[in-house]
Amino acid sequence: MPKKINPEIRKDYIQDKYVIIAPVRAKRPYNLERPQQKKPAKAKDCIFCPRQVDNVNDRLTLYKKNRQDWWVKIIPNKYPAVGYNYPQAYGCQDVVIETPEHQPELEDLSIAHISKILEAYSSRTSEISRDPKIEYILIFKNNGGKAGASVDHAHSQIFATQFLPPHLIDKSQKQQKYKLKTGHCIYCDVINKEKKGPRWIGEDKDIVCFTPYASMHHYEAWIMPKRHIDNITQLTGSERKSFAKFLKHLVKKIGRLGLPYNFYFHQVINDEDQHLYLKIKPRGNIWAGVEIGSGLIINPVTPEAAAAYYSQGLK
Repeated sequence: MPKKINPEIRKDYIQDKYVIIAPVRAKRPYNLERPQQKKPAKAKDCIFCPRQVDNVNDRLTLYKKNRQDWWVKIIPNKYPAVGYNYPQAYGCQDVVIETPEHQPELEDLSIAHISKILEAYSSRTSEISRDPKIEYILIFKNNGGKAGASVDHAHSQIFATQFLPPHLIDKSQKQQKYKLKTGHCIYCDVINKEKKGPRWIGEDKDIVCFTPYASMHHYEAWIMPKRHIDNITQLTGSERKSFAKFLKHLVKKIGRLGLPYNFYFHQVINDEDQHLYLKIKPRGNIWAGVEIGSGLIINPVTPEAAAAYYSQGLK
């Protein structure tokens, strides 16, 4: 069991982001009804089921043994925020349909199937990054209405733009400053530090998993390759399988908590010395006056307690 932690302010590993870890806040009384998840759409109405998408011009499809059955399909987003024909918002936005079946969620899929999803992310990222105008690629998943999902069929998205968000420029600069000072990658050092502590979830020969020191969200967790690799296109088949194993375990545990979640990968095209990571952010906390007014995030679930929860049952 993790030791009792009094409220304390913690800083992100590298950026000027601060969180108040306050487990006492979890005991607050509630007498207001919390928003509920929307009811699933019927399969016949689903825009991502095969009878609707098999006639759409796809970006990429990974087939099984024949072209009548597929693992994962990537199609253009019908309502993109960016596009190749938008001079002031140049980019592209794809939908990654994670399974042809309507009912399964990501955690219900096999490790082999999730590995295929990661392979599809990799292939599409490689293609998009050949466009010299693209500066930034974000792979993300919204699971549940509170996390931003609008369709309940298991899917994720790939968002690419020529605009590089300023906080990522700041992050890249701070990473380079740390490396010039120490000779090391900050995230390689984070892995070595967390491996010895109470936020460690687990590892295998390829991949590590832990909860970050300054977790912004309930049960936030990170998955990272041990190798210092820049982006998802550099994962080997073995690393993808390990990544899939940890991802399946984490989202299954989040599902048992009844929480919606987001996850994401970043790629800054012109920074070739990043350390790939996936951040999973369950959406259990509702940001209120303190968070919106001050920018300080209050998290009542300690990352130490979250790591203890996730490590249970990990094979």
